[in-house]
Amino acid sequence: MDFGLTEEHLMIRDAARDFARTELLPGVIERDTHQRFPAEQVKKMGELGFLGMMADPKYGGGGMDTISYVLVMEELSKIDASASVIVSVNNSLVCWGLDTYGNDAQKEKYLTKLTTGESIGAFCLSEPEAGSDATSQKTTAIDKGDHYVLNGTKNWITNGSTADYYLVIAQTDREKKHRGINAFIVEKGWDGFEIGVKEDKLGIRGSDTHSLIFNDVKVPKENRIGEDGFGFKFAMKTLSGGRIGIAAQALGIASGAYELARDYSKVRKAFGTEICNHQAIAFKLADMYTNITAARHMVMQSAWDKDMGNNYDVSGAAAKLFASQVAMETSVEAVQIHGGNGYVKEYHVERLMRDAKITQIYEGTSEIQKIVISRALLRD
Repeated sequence: MDFGLTEEHLMIRDAARDFARTELLPGVIERDTHQRFPAEQVKKMGELGFLGMMADPKYGGGGMDTISYVLVMEELSKIDASASVIVSVNNSLVCWGLDTYGNDAQKEKYLTKLTTGESIGAFCLSEPEAGSDATSQKTTAIDKGDHYVLNGTKNWITNGSTADYYLVIAQTDREKKHRGINAFIVEKGWDGFEIGVKEDKLGIRGSDTHSLIFNDVKVPKENRIGEDGFGFKFAMKTLSGGRIGIAAQALGIASGAYELARDYSKVRKAFGTEICNHQAIAFKLADMYTNITAARHMVMQSAWDKDMGNNYDVSGAAAKLFASQVAMETSVEAVQIHGGNGYVKEYHVERLMRDAKITQIYEGTSEIQKIVISRALLRD
């Protein structure tokens, strides 16, 4: 076993770390407070190649491996999880889905813009009654010969109003159940496509989250991804990779909270000495470090599985399940170590604690990850 990173991996990680500290950190509290989308920072991430890292260079992508991607996700998430989830969705769900399952015409028209950051993508699966139960799609796409007519509502869509292209999952034939689901590429501005009110969220407040409404939206037949009925498989395979990205995001949130708590404990004094010298605090730091190290190995394992062509459904689900738990526990302890200052925005840890919670919910709740893992274990 070789746990070392290549020189290229280290360069990519360091570039992401430098970008996070110089470009994301200034203004991150203000963006969180006012729910301001980091438009300028997203543009720069596109220029650095962070928005299409794993896509084919033929279509403007970086052609990088999943290890590189999770290294970037961790570094960005230490500072600003709102920015990192934009990177996650555009890479894992949109670019990867199109690069893997789209046809040449779709890649040429859409992927070339998404990989460079010229355009932003969104992935539209969740609905008011179809979150964890992705088979219960109420959004319909009726086949009209040369086009489909799309009707329905999607909820909690990241990049909801800022995206240019949307991958929409919809039911075409209810009698076929999940085999009657399709995936479509929808463009902003099409007749009947409306963007709902922005969600006022607990965390990742700089992320742009909206509901979307489709009223008789005409979608050309050539904008369907894959064969008829491929949509559910497309969504599940894409989400499996997406979970690796969110696991890396959770790892970054945990790492960022730990580093802030460790550094604060070295300067804050109580009872005549720095609080890191008190066993109660030192042991908290030891636990945080141990859990983060374990989570990092799980995230890297799932990324390696994906790069090697192994089945990564279980390793990705396990990484997300554990890393999100570590993010929540570590950020709560980071606030505790900061004491009263931990409750104040300027020390950052309260924001990381709020951001951590969503990693246990989106792209499959922790309960869904346990279903994925347990089914695989009992099937063997």
